[in-house]
Amino acid sequence: QVQLVESGGGLVQPGGSLRLSCAASGLGLDLYALGWFRQAPGKEREGVSSINRYYGTIYADSVKGRFTISRDNAENTVYLQMNNVKLEDTAVYYCAVGFSGAMRESAYVVWGQGTQVTVSS
Repeated sequence: QVQLVESGGGLVQPGGSLRLSCAASGLGLDLYALGWFRQAPGKEREGVSSINRYYGTIYADSVKGRFTISRDNAENTVYLQMNNVKLEDTAVYYCAVGFSGAMRESAYVVWGQGTQVTVSS
């Protein structure tokens, strides 16, 4: 059974940093693309960043220069380093496994349960 478990969410002040982790079990991640999505209250889920099997990355314009996605295939884990966070980064963050690394939900087949990130002073 394939499972993704996110961790690292929490409360952070504007301008602060947070690192999210997503650990996979039941599946080796090295052949797959990995993505981070988020859903803010009252809004649709949106793509944040993705990394394909060749370590190519994509970022949403809203997080470019602030967030960094990385993967550790040996640890079967993908990370999202969030720096200089803003109030509008508040959301539930989800990781997902797919094939192409495209920034759309339909490109991903396995999803984690999500971790809450709240940016507040």
